[in-house]
Amino acid sequence: MVKEIERAGLPVVHICTVVPISLTVGANRIVPAIAIPHPLGNPALDANEEKSLRRNMVEKALKALTTEVEGQTVFED
Repeated sequence: MVKEIERAGLPVVHICTVVPISLTVGANRIVPAIAIPHPLGNPALDANEEKSLRRNMVEKALKALTTEVEGQTVFED
């Protein structure tokens, strides 16, 4: 689905917990998630730390979304 959306001209960011799977399906912009049971958070953190972690993930995805890429790129930081 990611490749088809991009083929239509819309950039896509794939936030995933298992990067090799995203590479296999051909996603161009890949942002590694936190963990399999909680891809976009960590319930062990207090509310402020959780908010900061989630905000960081969204900002990383937005940066990836606005970055021109040539082929598959993993945005670690």
